[in-house]
Amino acid sequence: MIATQEDTEVIVVGAGPVGLMLAGELRLGGAQVTVLERLAEPMRESRASQLNARTMEIFDQRGLLDRLGPVQAETSGHFGGIPLPVDRVRSAHPGYWKVSQPRTEAMLAAWATELGADIWRGHELLGLAHTSDHVEAEVASAHGRIRLRARYLAGCDGAGSTVRRLAGVEFAGHDPRRELIRADVAGLDIQPRRFQRLPGGLAIAGRTGDDVTRVMLHEFGRRPGQRTAPPTFAEVAGAWARITGDDISGGRPIWIDVFDDVSRQAARYRSGRVLLAGDAAHAQMPASGQALNLGVQDAVNLGWKLAAEVRGRAAPGLLDSYHAERHPAGARVLGNVAAQTDLLLGGPDYSAVRSVFADLISLGEPRRYLAELLGGVDVRYDVGLRGHPLLGARLPHADLLVGAGQATTGTLLRTARGVLLDLSGGDGGQDWIRAVAQPWRQRVDLLPAKVEGSSALSDVTAALVRPDGHIAWLDGGQADPESALLESALRRWFGPPAT
Repeated sequence: MIATQEDTEVIVVGAGPVGLMLAGELRLGGAQVTVLERLAEPMRESRASQLNARTMEIFDQRGLLDRLGPVQAETSGHFGGIPLPVDRVRSAHPGYWKVSQPRTEAMLAAWATELGADIWRGHELLGLAHTSDHVEAEVASAHGRIRLRARYLAGCDGAGSTVRRLAGVEFAGHDPRRELIRADVAGLDIQPRRFQRLPGGLAIAGRTGDDVTRVMLHEFGRRPGQRTAPPTFAEVAGAWARITGDDISGGRPIWIDVFDDVSRQAARYRSGRVLLAGDAAHAQMPASGQALNLGVQDAVNLGWKLAAEVRGRAAPGLLDSYHAERHPAGARVLGNVAAQTDLLLGGPDYSAVRSVFADLISLGEPRRYLAELLGGVDVRYDVGLRGHPLLGARLPHADLLVGAGQATTGTLLRTARGVLLDLSGGDGGQDWIRAVAQPWRQRVDLLPAKVEGSSALSDVTAALVRPDGHIAWLDGGQADPESALLESALRRWFGPPAT
């Protein structure tokens, strides 16, 4: 029996970092949102513990870095276990930022709640039906079953997504072929190991707390079995002894987990009024900590588009652009993860390939390419225009003089509105831009500014920036500055002009 029936505009299933980021983005866009989370309390385990450069840029865009508090960056990561410095990454936040997942979730939950999102913990999705104009979710709670009706529903509920299953979306790819076991263990006094490849397998060990060591291991050639529970500590200690010869059986396990090289991607990120983001849309081995970061980018791409659709200001096709942009981005990450998995978990047969990659990483441009790939700062969308390398790319960092004050490009998008950046110096030469943009003034902020110092924006006189920080149009001497192109971009990304 259904106890109650309630309405909202968007249902988000899953209160992990992706679901909470999406909830905040939807609220910034004016959409009413209810988040359903099966767990009654926030997760305490630190599964994802690394934020990349693009996620830090996104948090900066929304003013979340101060909320996150002091964080430590590592200036060298790895590609398939081969050291990869980030010295050539073009970002204001290069590096691999060490932040536990519970800390990220707590920050995003507070932000989304303050913006007005309703977060319902202890609510599990049981059923889903959708028509041409709404979706209905059947939800179990401690107080009985609830039917929740909304215009759209977004599944951010992980690789085993109930939303994806109920929506009947194909999850194409392959099952696990290799696995990596990790455990947080107290009371160990063992030597640090950074991607140490030994004859029998891979061993990693490092201190994560005052008395806690994280160990990770893989036995070469060992295929994963069908697990119904995490490995026991006896299994971990036995495998560690076989690989390294060290005895860790005297330690006290705090948490044990296993992840594998499953590689799957949803065939469609949108199925009618149901959308998928984060691990619900793509599952992969967490090589270089990309999973959470990829999901955050999904949420920021989707949030403003879905809010515009719900509020009736979206142009036809705007919501479909979510799949068109993020599916290729997800596929690209799955590809680099597959390559890293072979390099990391492949046995001695991969030694020659590893040697070639190590040589390439020692060179400047290949090192930059891989570091920016893993940092998420190389994503460029097809915005329908050609002529400048920044079209479709994220807005690069620059110091700006705005009126009598100073700002950075990272501070321009705090309200998640569009920004039309006039960098002409305010000499009146861009009056036609202001005239074209006038009908969109309720959705797009026209901001005269001047670039200070050297920047990738130095040759740009004007740029239209979407709420997710990607450039949709610019005037940089190489693109045609006709007003029709700017008006077309405004219509495409911000809907019809206001009357």
